[in-house]
Amino acid sequence: MANSAQARKRARQSVKQREHNTSLRSELRTAIKKVAKAIEAGDKAVAQAVFNESTSVVDSIADKKIVHKNKAARHKSRLSAAIKAMA
Repeated sequence: MANSAQARKRARQSVKQREHNTSLRSELRTAIKKVAKAIEAGDKAVAQAVFNESTSVVDSIADKKIVHKNKAARHKSRLSAAIKAMA
């Protein structure tokens, strides 16, 4: 348990920040799943539209350092390649 007032406050802040980060990470995963679902549906135009929307979500979460920028780039690259590979 935290002994000083500063440590107690820091503990409170870290709990709140962890919840916020968890929420953002969940938002990232949801955006990725939306694109994957659109790709599975088979409509390239719809998949591209959903990908364009999700790209900004992925980038903003990477900018906030919730995930590393390389991880965000990797997800975007793989989704983009999957859309391009669609017939």
